[in-house]
Amino acid sequence: MRILGIDPGLGITGYGLIDSCGNDVRLMEAGIIRSNAKDKMEKRLASIYKKVISLIKDTSPEAVVLEDLYSHYKHPKTSILMGHARGAICLAVEHQNVQLVHYPTTKIKKAITGRGRASKEQMQRTVTSLLGLKKPPEPFDVTDALALAITHANIWRHRNDLQDFR
Repeated sequence: MRILGIDPGLGITGYGLIDSCGNDVRLMEAGIIRSNAKDKMEKRLASIYKKVISLIKDTSPEAVVLEDLYSHYKHPKTSILMGHARGAICLAVEHQNVQLVHYPTTKIKKAITGRGRASKEQMQRTVTSLLGLKKPPEPFDVTDALALAITHANIWRHRNDLQDFR
């Protein structure tokens, strides 16, 4: 199964595409989508939308995984800006008829590291190890996107394993 994880952000949106077959998970592609901070909001969102559409067309994922929207009391504006980018991404995924899945951040961290409050560095080390990479994916937005994809692969595999026992 091809899974595209996307870590939404208005300035930098990280993405990571994996191929999952049984217990084997392979990195196919990873990177970032940038929007120009000097542009108006609507132009930035249109840019993210178009780039996500292009990414989906180029990579043909069977599922796209996004982080649930969350808010930190110290940075409420960040969650609002992330929500704008997330909306553009959701629209792009819907227009490409791809399954869209959402997971909370704590569930992703727990699934990857065993701790729901893991640090960015701990997530990066674990994702690097799980994918057998020589160097860690950077920036953290890419690591987070890959963690989303890996989590979905594991949940999907577990669901299928449970169905085999029925």
